[in-house]
Amino acid sequence: MKILDKYVAKNFLIGYAIAFAVLIGMRITIDLFANLDEFTEHANLNTVSVITNIIIYYSLQSTLYFRDFAGMIAVVAAAFSLGKMVRYNELIAMMASGVSLKRVITPIVVLAIVFSGFLIIDQELIIPALSAKLVRNKDAVPGQESYNVWFITDASGSLLSAKKFDVASSTFDDLVVVTRSKKPDALLWEPTGFIEASKAIYDFKSQTWLLTNGFFTPIPKLGSPQPGRQNASASRTPLAAYHTDLTPNDIPVRRKAEHKSLLSSLQLSQLASQGTQLKDLANLYSQKHFRITDPIMNLVMLLVCLPVLVCRDPKSMKSAITISFAITAAALIVGFVCKILATEDVFGRIVPELWAWLPVFIFAPIAFIEIDSMKT
Repeated sequence: MKILDKYVAKNFLIGYAIAFAVLIGMRITIDLFANLDEFTEHANLNTVSVITNIIIYYSLQSTLYFRDFAGMIAVVAAAFSLGKMVRYNELIAMMASGVSLKRVITPIVVLAIVFSGFLIIDQELIIPALSAKLVRNKDAVPGQESYNVWFITDASGSLLSAKKFDVASSTFDDLVVVTRSKKPDALLWEPTGFIEASKAIYDFKSQTWLLTNGFFTPIPKLGSPQPGRQNASASRTPLAAYHTDLTPNDIPVRRKAEHKSLLSSLQLSQLASQGTQLKDLANLYSQKHFRITDPIMNLVMLLVCLPVLVCRDPKSMKSAITISFAITAAALIVGFVCKILATEDVFGRIVPELWAWLPVFIFAPIAFIEIDSMKT
């Protein structure tokens, strides 16, 4: 690596660290001031416990904030590093020595690709591993989280509901499971019975849920004679355990549809293969495709802004930064609108793949035109 590359890379890394601290810090500060009362709802917690809870909560949430702000951080870092070089007329000196401005911005592009790799690692490895902790409410004390569960679908198509799920003990209270079957050529699930248990504790060795007062009651098929009350009680059989692919780490994440964004691409594919409603299936496919297009769009936004930021006159730097931020805001708005439309019936059918790749199709040609038309 040449001295010039090291100098440009150093400026960009410093700008990246500053932009990361400022943007993530602002996000944490705004959220903390808006929700500080939720952290102090428990009167039995002292000041040290509340502060510890806040630090743990936002340390985990920072992984989500980096995912959401990665593209903006790169643009702000580029504006910081190039603005400093323009201010001291360093770009003019470089051009006078015969160095192309495209060559100057190469280290920034390379580092942006590296940080895109960090974004992929964050999305596919770090966030899924922490997903059960990321869904924790602000007013929940670490280690004492509990949730109500309504109709979570497992790999076999069964629906799990419970009055309470305690995370620390991995225990369901008042568990009800509606078992279902589906023929290969059928479109709808058919309920076959239901399981009831006063408690269900997960056994990590056997990877099953051990039931307390568990019973299975079959549901007669359509068209078959309905059993009497005595026969229905006789068909109710005791059940000691229930085997499912759902683990204690899956329950907090799978209980709400919006938490699917915390899953990895492999987990999204497994959910899609279970056969779900069309809108839910479109949501899963849009999540998978946006996982691919989001890092690409972050790089495209930077490539669109770099030719604007590489200006010779320090007086025009403010307008260049304003234009670059406007382009970035336009790209973010288009991406946000596409994420909304990805699960909607717009053209007579739901096409999540089209909406996921549409921002790339719009801004990638602009980026190449901008790079090609640079005055170097």
